Amino acid sequence: MAYIGTFSSPLRDMLPTQVDLPPGNGRGIHCFEVDRATGALQPRGVFELGTSPSCLAVNAAGDRLYSANETDRIDADQQGTVAAYAIDRQSGQLTLLNQVPSGGKGPTYVSLHPNGGHLLVANYFGGSVAVLPILEDGRLGVATCVVVDEGEIGPTTATNAPPGSFAFSGHDRTHAHMIQADPTGRFVLHVDLGLDKIFVSRFDATRGQLLANEPASVSLPPGDGPRHFHFHPNGRWFYSVQEEGSNVVVFDFDIESGTLTARQTLSTLPPGYAGSNFCSELLVSHDGRFVYAGNRLYDSIAIFAVQEDGRLQYVGEEWTRGNYPRSFTFDPTGQYLYCCNQRADNVTQFEVDRETGRLRFTGRFTPVGNPSHVLFVDLDQPARASQGR
Repeated sequence: MAYIGTFSSPLRDMLPTQVDLPPGNGRGIHCFEVDRATGALQPRGVFELGTSPSCLAVNAAGDRLYSANETDRIDADQQGTVAAYAIDRQSGQLTLLNQVPSGGKGPTYVSLHPNGGHLLVANYFGGSVAVLPILEDGRLGVATCVVVDEGEIGPTTATNAPPGSFAFSGHDRTHAHMIQADPTGRFVLHVDLGLDKIFVSRFDATRGQLLANEPASVSLPPGDGPRHFHFHPNGRWFYSVQEEGSNVVVFDFDIESGTLTARQTLSTLPPGYAGSNFCSELLVSHDGRFVYAGNRLYDSIAIFAVQEDGRLQYVGEEWTRGNYPRSFTFDPTGQYLYCCNQRADNVTQFEVDRETGRLRFTGRFTPVGNPSHVLFVDLDQPARASQGR
């Protein structure tokens, strides 16, 4: 099954104060059955929501799904929500278990801690991150930890912006954009786009607490705006994509101290590009041989080969066949890549060349209103379930 999170318009029976950010053409979480031979997506219904479930995560057993509902006015504290669902292992359909406050406005990212007992949340409009316990039945408990980012806001012009760029998104305040644990689970990292920082915390699994590491953060060039990151399978190399700087930075990650050390910076755009661009997603291939970075406005996926020391070498690019690619995801086999073209209202499918890393468009478009994130669950093989973005 493939589950596609979307930016969704408020449902008619919702209160006027329950407004999502931003309203969109999606209807909630769209469900599809995947053809194992071709990768084609066949619609199998929609779990309707008016709260923009823009990011999804699934547990290792493949029977519980979680969504970040990107709202800012659910309650008096102007918090968004995170929801838990049961996945029917026969039909793939979803049943809502519960939803709880996310610890801030506009939750935009969720991921599961490797211990399976905690959900990590980044609240973009709240500039905060939170830890939520996962109860025995998969429901979510009240947050055990909420950390509000603080610091000096970066400039509105990125240090590494392309010539003539007017790209400006998050340098008006703090904006926590992604949160995820390192492969060992000892550390939790999150980025704040407005502060141009990657924060590193030690994780107390017993209490569900984030404890500041030493050093507590690493800074990116002013205005570049770190958005997403991905660990290499070896856990020692760390790649970060900058939304307004349109580049990827390669870091060494010390698995004992949690320290990040920058070693290389590469543009995600071709030589000579001028104008505005917003980077979006960043993914490392399953085998660790290639890194993929998304460009919005230029509407491409940049492809890099991973060298023996973790540094990157530019391979090429592929047009996404739709505008504003917000994110992309590999299927569980790594054979196909699916791209969410947010403003084109479609998901496009590409075949992955395992030897060169290049992408070949299969000709398949799947219509989905304002898609944000694709997540796959193998109902026949629970152990192979993906654990989120």
